[in-house]
Amino acid sequence: MSALEYSPYAADCPSRQLLDRIGDRWSVLVIGSLVDGPRRYSAVADRVQGVSQKMLTQTLRALERDGLVTRTVFPEIPPRVEYELTERGRSLRAVLAPLEDWATNHMDDVAASRERYDSR
Repeated sequence: MSALEYSPYAADCPSRQLLDRIGDRWSVLVIGSLVDGPRRYSAVADRVQGVSQKMLTQTLRALERDGLVTRTVFPEIPPRVEYELTERGRSLRAVLAPLEDWATNHMDDVAASRERYDSR
């Protein structure tokens, strides 16, 4: 299947799975947490507040599987593991940063809309 044949609107298209991965709330935040360079697991967990250990592990594995994150194990005792964005992951960050900016810049308006809606 060539890139021109991919359609995320088709139920069985792999590009839909990729969009699901990219749009997952934990994926967006994990990618953002790695923008400044490699981090250890605990540093990612500290940065992405509220993520469970299970979800963080699953998210990191999925991002690694998709080639967006690399996992490096250093032969030390105890072993040290670091996660880092790949070039593909960094290119995705360029797309996600404006989305984060939009969310923070429009949050007051969205909160007001929610309040109006909920009071009806």
